[in-house]
Amino acid sequence: MPSRRWGRTLAARILVAVLGIVTLTVVIGSVLFGSLASRDNDALAVARARSVAVAVGDVPEVAAEVVSHDPGQVLATTGERIRRASGAAYVVIIGADGTRYSHPNPALVGVRIEETVVALDGQIHTGVDNGSLGRSANVRAPILDAAGHPVGEVSVGILTTEVATRFRSTALTIAAYALAALGLAFAASLLLARAIKRITFGLEPAEIVGLVQEREATLHGIREGVVAIGDDGRVSLVNDEARRITGVPNLATGVTLSEVVPAGRLRDVVDGTVTGQDLAVVTDGQIVVVNRMPVSVAGRSAGWVITIRDRTELEGLIGQLRELESLTAALRAQQHEFSNRLHAVAVLLELGEMDEAMSFVERIRSEESLAADVRSQLGSPALAALLLAKMTLAGERGVRVELAPDSWLPRDATDDYDVVTIVGNLVDNAIDAVSPGDGSGTTHPARRDVLVDIRAVADEVRISVRDNGPGVPETDRERIFEDGFSTKPGPRAAASRRGVGLALVRRIVSRHGGTIALSRPESGTGARFDVVLPVPATVSA
Repeated sequence: MPSRRWGRTLAARILVAVLGIVTLTVVIGSVLFGSLASRDNDALAVARARSVAVAVGDVPEVAAEVVSHDPGQVLATTGERIRRASGAAYVVIIGADGTRYSHPNPALVGVRIEETVVALDGQIHTGVDNGSLGRSANVRAPILDAAGHPVGEVSVGILTTEVATRFRSTALTIAAYALAALGLAFAASLLLARAIKRITFGLEPAEIVGLVQEREATLHGIREGVVAIGDDGRVSLVNDEARRITGVPNLATGVTLSEVVPAGRLRDVVDGTVTGQDLAVVTDGQIVVVNRMPVSVAGRSAGWVITIRDRTELEGLIGQLRELESLTAALRAQQHEFSNRLHAVAVLLELGEMDEAMSFVERIRSEESLAADVRSQLGSPALAALLLAKMTLAGERGVRVELAPDSWLPRDATDDYDVVTIVGNLVDNAIDAVSPGDGSGTTHPARRDVLVDIRAVADEVRISVRDNGPGVPETDRERIFEDGFSTKPGPRAAASRRGVGLALVRRIVSRHGGTIALSRPESGTGARFDVVLPVPATVSA
């Protein structure tokens, strides 16, 4: 079982992811804010310094004092007054020769600057640099006389250190919002984790992955078809065995059964039209048992699970067992009858009734010749044995089964196994149809006959089985070959296994490219089934 340590739980993963995203977002936002705030503040400082410098440079009295070299030192007072009023770090008035006429540091008044007076070109020069008072926005504007000629310059600087103060105050607000966001993210991640855990029944992601892997391995490893259908009618799960058994290769998740399963009993059973347990369905060459069970999770309907078991081999074994039972019963009956006849012959001989004994023996010989006749007409030993067994068992039920005198089937004319299956099912149905005591309440004829006609004609094998029973009702003639449909009454458990014989016969006939038809015999009563099987070219040649 996967570990549930805190560092690996779903709640921890969601919490770490959410907190990481929020923290990263706050850090990136703070960096971007600081950068933008610093740039905007520099631009604002430059604009303020420019406005002050231009305003001072346009004052005529300032120009006059600069030209006269400020004999009364008026400019020093004027510059300091302007600096305090504008909030600038410094306002320096400089003459054309570089002499300072005002400066925040009185000791520098009257001292020349080391660099050149750049504003004498009549242009305004701006910049942000690190001066003796710190980082500041510096603007140098020309001092213009009455004629508009530059006679000096005004250098105004506004310190940008106030950016740090503004950012620190704003950063506290950002930090408060960040902490609030982290708290909300923590609470949201816990709520989200709980909601997901409720949906996943408390399982962690590793456990879900393990369950999915185990489910896939189990589903595709079992020898039983499994199909899950949701409440919306679409397939939500299907394994490979279900596709193989049903013969529907395009059965996949996301499709509805009506889209991929052709109309018929299989669709009726899997979509719930036909209900019951262990319902037999005949597919192409296979007999399957289908169960459809509802599924509920936590009291809610989650759809249905359909299980499909391949019972082809089992049905084949059951058929063979039934044939062996028929043969055993027939041999037992023949042995019992033979013992009785020998006893009768022995008593007649003891009594000296020679003529009667000879007559009785002749009758026995005529009856025993029936097996030889059937064997001579049917080249397949299996088919001949089947028919003889059916004749014997039917005789015990008061039914006479006969093979038409002109019947003839050479050995290896067609697949013995399929012919035995076809003849066995048709003869069983005919015997049941004319047998008394079947519970149907139908009146049966006094003489109950079943006639079997098997013959090879050109490149075909024709099989005909007819009886003189009540026949098939007109309302059932269209459904008689559907798997699961039966005219025989019986309990539900037995009925769930009926309706397979004729459907199986039709599948075998269709697989061989033949035909099967139901009609009424010439006598007007009973039923007649005619099967035509083409003989493979290698056999007919």
